[in-house]
Amino acid sequence: MEKTNKSLKEWNAIVEALGQGKQTILIRKYYTTLPGFLLYPTFSYALRDDYLDNFKEEYKQFVKENTLPKKEGDKTEIKFYAKVEKITRKSSAQIYGLNKYHIWHNNHVREYLKGKNGFIWILKVFKVENPYMAEIIRSIKYANLKKEIDLSNAKPVLDNKHFSEISKGI
Repeated sequence: MEKTNKSLKEWNAIVEALGQGKQTILIRKYYTTLPGFLLYPTFSYALRDDYLDNFKEEYKQFVKENTLPKKEGDKTEIKFYAKVEKITRKSSAQIYGLNKYHIWHNNHVREYLKGKNGFIWILKVFKVENPYMAEIIRSIKYANLKKEIDLSNAKPVLDNKHFSEISKGI
């Protein structure tokens, strides 16, 4: 984990939740083979009037405060790197039991999965030493940054003991 330009596009509120230890998983319809990636914050979800309905009541204020990423022209601030510790496939019913590991409302998760199995990405998140204003090469789920970001001094958001306890619960 020295340098990378690989990034995953994700809602800014989720990026901040991961970066502050409020969330430790991503729920996806797909698997990834990437061992890790930078978290590239997006905000397209915020263009809908009802976007706050996607989140649990107790996190709505947090989401409001973290809806938009920091931007300078076409550049977006990158602050976090996520290492994929494990990916597990679960039924939608099993995923609803993971409610305490994320900030989404269960209705959002249900609508997203549409009753199908999903993949739980257990992520160990690191704060990069110097946040970076990045430009991306356009893509849908993943994006390559135009420059690599140094990860050598990135610090884990959660200590090993706390992260291990969470991982065992999943």
